[in-house]
Amino acid sequence: MELTVTTDDPTPTFEQLRRQVVQQVRTGTLAPGQRLPPVRRLADDLGLAVNTVARAYRELEHDGVVETRGRHGTFVAHTGDAAERAAAEAAEEYAARIQRLGLDPEQALEFAARALRVTTPPRSRA
Repeated sequence: MELTVTTDDPTPTFEQLRRQVVQQVRTGTLAPGQRLPPVRRLADDLGLAVNTVARAYRELEHDGVVETRGRHGTFVAHTGDAAERAAAEAAEEYAARIQRLGLDPEQALEFAARALRVTTPPRSRA
């Protein structure tokens, strides 16, 4: 696993780490079941505070990307792409709320596109 952080990036350091791990899981660079370096060792390797790395790991665990097995360490989760699962769950919640509000799907797509700062709503892949 290769991670880097830069002070030139305005993104918080823990978020830089989190994003890199997510990207490596998505591309298969980090395989399900693969052990991540211990928090202290990664912090030392990158010259970061232990709390910074610990926060990145906590965020990753909360998102289902990794799982902590106590003293055995932190591992890439076996449950697939956590970001896609979370997005699908958010979409389901959004759709249910739109229905409760009585809006039609076209309006819902317009609101979503605006929220995502997209100029036109995405077309369905039917």
